[in-house]
Amino acid sequence: MDLYLPIANLSVNALVIIALGGVVGLLSGMFGVGGGFLTTPLLIFYGIPPTVAAASAASQVTGASVSGVFTHMARGTVDFRMGGVLIAGGVVGAGLGVLIFRMLQVIGQIDTVIGILYVLMLGGIGLLMAKESIQALVALKTGRKIQARKRRHHPLVAAMPMRWRFYRSGLYISPLAPLLLGMATGILTMLLGVGGGFILVPAMLYLLGMTTQSVVGTSLFQILFVTMATTMMHAMTTHAVDLVLALLLLIGSVTGAQLGTRISMTIRPEYLRILLAAIVLLVAARMALGLGFRPDEIYTVEIR
Repeated sequence: MDLYLPIANLSVNALVIIALGGVVGLLSGMFGVGGGFLTTPLLIFYGIPPTVAAASAASQVTGASVSGVFTHMARGTVDFRMGGVLIAGGVVGAGLGVLIFRMLQVIGQIDTVIGILYVLMLGGIGLLMAKESIQALVALKTGRKIQARKRRHHPLVAAMPMRWRFYRSGLYISPLAPLLLGMATGILTMLLGVGGGFILVPAMLYLLGMTTQSVVGTSLFQILFVTMATTMMHAMTTHAVDLVLALLLLIGSVTGAQLGTRISMTIRPEYLRILLAAIVLLVAARMALGLGFRPDEIYTVEIR
């Protein structure tokens, strides 16, 4: 079933796009990640222009985050004060991301930069995940317990001035730390169309020292509003948001997430983590291949 995407300016098979969203949703349900960091590469592999893929993926992440935020709010696991600071930083970062995005568009390098950032980001994350997963599997086989890391914020965070109390997170730190963290994720969201949770959650745990109970809910709270602001900025400045594409992805991701959640209950977490690391590294390798591969014909003319 072919469907025309007005912003991407091409026809796609709607069922294939829904299936791509379903794959991302499946991974989200299985591994407990937002899946946004895989949406953009998969769309690029299918032939969607990188700028449209990144902008539309951000709007899809917004829709997918709503139910998770309300669930965590009902459980009382959202630190609204911390979330507010992260959102403020994220909105500022998204604004800076707009300037960077437009500058790269003007010089004609935005597609290349998106590809390079994804290769570096997914490659680094995939290697770290693989290392931790292998350690967990070795410990599982040998019966040796991995020593738990002590919760403590980074010395650089401790050295920052003007401390606030974040009661829900159990922290007494400078708001400058979450503000800068929010700015970094805002820039990434604007450039890559990711929610940023795969970077935000580890940073909140290991840099800020937040309690595990409040990390996921606060992260989703920030992602919801920052991706919303990013989508609006993209729509008003880059004009790269394709709502038809985002809607198809959302239909697939909601369905896939339900199936993924059921599958995750039947597989050990250690095997899930190593599988996710392998998927991330494969996507990074495919992105790297696309950056280095030179086609036989650089320009083609197709007559329809």
